[in-house]
Amino acid sequence: LSLLFWLKRYHSSTLLHPLLDHRSSLLRFPVTATMTATEIKLFGKWGYDVQIEDLSLVDYIAVKGRETFLPHTQGRFQKKKFRKALCPIVERLCCSMMMHGRNNGKKMMAVRIVKHAFEIIHLLTDVNPLQVYVDAVQNGGPREDSTRVGSAGVVRRQAVDVSPLRRVNQAIYLLCTGARNSSFRNIKSIAECLADEIMNAAKESSNSYAIKKKDEIERVAKANR
Repeated sequence: LSLLFWLKRYHSSTLLHPLLDHRSSLLRFPVTATMTATEIKLFGKWGYDVQIEDLSLVDYIAVKGRETFLPHTQGRFQKKKFRKALCPIVERLCCSMMMHGRNNGKKMMAVRIVKHAFEIIHLLTDVNPLQVYVDAVQNGGPREDSTRVGSAGVVRRQAVDVSPLRRVNQAIYLLCTGARNSSFRNIKSIAECLADEIMNAAKESSNSYAIKKKDEIERVAKANR
């Protein structure tokens, strides 16, 4: 008890706070603190200075102005139509990785997978993995699709153009689906498969599941023009 008493007494006195004058509650000496603005980098490593070549997708790939340290903003991007376009593009990848019952809601796991995948991309390509991912999203979405048009029981398919937002949505979905399928019953981890899928899609390689599906969709649409 006596120790507590003396600790409280010292705490309340100016012995522990030599710069503070408790009678006037002002600083005796002026203290100048310089604030240094840190550049926001993804996972504290990769900058957001990426180029989006496709002009139609600039407004739908949220990179500039949506910089975050972690792709986990807890934003309510599904509450209103088109609001998902404002969601950081890497966070959209994390959300798309949380699919199939057993993975629902495990966002920290999805963030870890994406982080490991980006590390692998950086090791293999030696460029900013964010740029590789943005290129993969630009290349992975089909530009033309076919829809069902029918009246009086006669159904036929009609080729239509795809909106920019749907192109981004499809690209992210196809990248995640390809990574998930290739990692199933495979010794390779999901992070390695995701890294391979993103790099192949960025190079427009036919080894990418997303590129194969995109070509197939566009080929069917061309036949239904």
